[in-house]
Amino acid sequence: MGKRHLPPDDNGGGDKIEPVDLKEALERRYLAYALSTIMHRALPDVRDGLKPVHRRIMHAMRLLRLNPDQGFAKCARIVGDVMGKFHPHGDQSIYDALVRLAQEFSMRYPLVDGQGNFGNIDGDNAAAMRYTEARMTEVATELLDGITEDAVDFRPTYNEEDEEPSVLPGAFPNLLANGSSGIAVGMATSIPPHNAAELCDAALHLIEHPEAPVAKLMDFVQGPDFPTGGIIVDSRASILEAYETGRGGFRVRSKWGQEDQGRGTWSIVVTEIPYGVQKARLIEKIAELLMARKLPLLEDIRDESAEDIRIVLVPKSRTVDPGILMESLFKLTELESRFPLNMNVLSRGKVPNVLSLKGVLKEWLDHRREVLVRRSKYRLGEIEKRLEILAGYLIAYLNIDEVIRIIREEDEPKQVMMARWSLTDNQAEAILNMRLRALRKLEEIEIRKEFDGLTAEKKQIEALLASDAKQWATIKWEVAQ
Repeated sequence: MGKRHLPPDDNGGGDKIEPVDLKEALERRYLAYALSTIMHRALPDVRDGLKPVHRRIMHAMRLLRLNPDQGFAKCARIVGDVMGKFHPHGDQSIYDALVRLAQEFSMRYPLVDGQGNFGNIDGDNAAAMRYTEARMTEVATELLDGITEDAVDFRPTYNEEDEEPSVLPGAFPNLLANGSSGIAVGMATSIPPHNAAELCDAALHLIEHPEAPVAKLMDFVQGPDFPTGGIIVDSRASILEAYETGRGGFRVRSKWGQEDQGRGTWSIVVTEIPYGVQKARLIEKIAELLMARKLPLLEDIRDESAEDIRIVLVPKSRTVDPGILMESLFKLTELESRFPLNMNVLSRGKVPNVLSLKGVLKEWLDHRREVLVRRSKYRLGEIEKRLEILAGYLIAYLNIDEVIRIIREEDEPKQVMMARWSLTDNQAEAILNMRLRALRKLEEIEIRKEFDGLTAEKKQIEALLASDAKQWATIKWEVAQ
C-alpha cells in the first residue's frame, strides 16, 4: 500500500500530524498485540503451569487468606479484588477462569474449593458470582508455599499501586498434573492432565539420572490421566513420539462394560467418557443418530447418571455383538475423541517454546532449585538478624546492673551503650525495648538456647548453599513428599 499524505494543517493548531505507512503501522501494532497475547494471556509458564489470570486469582485468594482451613468468600469479592488490583480485564473472564479451577471434571487436581453451583459435565453454566463461594485447596497452597520468603520475583501491577508475583514457587508439578490449553496469535498450547504421583516418580529419576531419555521416563509416566477417565488406545511408540517432540495427540475411548439384564438380555453401560466431552451433547448426538437410523444395532439410550457417569445403551437384540456396536459408536460419536498434545509453553517465563516431557520436568526441577536457594538465603538473612539481636541481649544480661544504671541516669542511653559494649544500632534499640519481665534468669537460659539453635541452623543452611548435591537431595525429599 502506498503512502498517503495528508493535506497541510491550515487551522493553526499546534499538533503536528506525521504521515506513516499504513502497512508498517499495522504490522508494528499487531506484533505488539501478538506478543502481549502470547506472554500475558494464552500460554502457561512452564514453572508453575499457570497463565497470568490464574496466577493472579491464586495471589488474590492468598491475600484474602482463603486457606483450606478457613471460611469461604463470595466469588464476587475474589473477582473484584483480582480485577481491581491485578487483572484489568472483564469480570466474566476472570470468573470463568476461577470456575474452571474448581471443576473436578476439568482439573485433575482442583486449585479452588467451590461452594455452590460451579457447573457440571453436562455443560451447564455455573451460577452467578454473587451466589457462589470459594477458597483455596491444599494443592493451591503447595503452589504458593514460600512466596513470602523471597522465593520468586515480584513486579508492579498494571497501575503500579501494588505488586504481583511473576511466577509462583510451584512445589506441585502443576503444568503436567492439571494440563493447560490456550490459543494465542500464531501459536497454541494443549497439554493433557497427568497423575501427580507418576510425575514425581519421573522427576526423582531425572534428578538421579539427568541424561535419562524420554523412553525411560515413560516407565513412570505412561500417558495422560484424565479427570473424567477414559482409555487411551494409542500404541506406546505413538505416545513416546508425542512426548519426545512435544507434539502429537491421544485417542481416548469411553470405558464401557456389558451388564446382564436377565432372561438372556444385556445392555452396555458407559462409566467414563473422554476428557472435554459434554455428556448432554454426547447423548443428544447419539439420540439424533438413532432417530436418523444411522445406528441399526442400537435400540435405545438412557442417561442414568447421578454423581457418577452411567450411560445405558440398549442393543437392538440379544444377538448383537457388543464389540461391533461400540465400534460403530466410536466411529460416529464422541465416545471416542482425540486430545491434541502441543506442549508450547513459556520457557523460563520468557520465551515460547515447544518442550518434550523431559524438558518440562527439567525446567520445573530447575525452578524448584532456584526457589530452594532463594528461600535458604532469605532464611539465612533472618537468622543473622535474629542472632545479632540475641547477641545484644546476652551482653545485656552479663552487664544487667550497668545497663539499668545507664538507662536510668544517662540522657542518651542508646549512644552510651553502643560506645560501652560496641553494640550495633539494632542491638541497642532491642535492649531499650526489652520488658522488665525479660530480665529474669529463665529468659536468659531461653535466649542462649535459641542462640545455639539458630547458630546450628545457620551452619546447615550455609552448607546447603555451598553444595549442589545437598540442594538436589533436599529437592528429592520435597518431591517425594
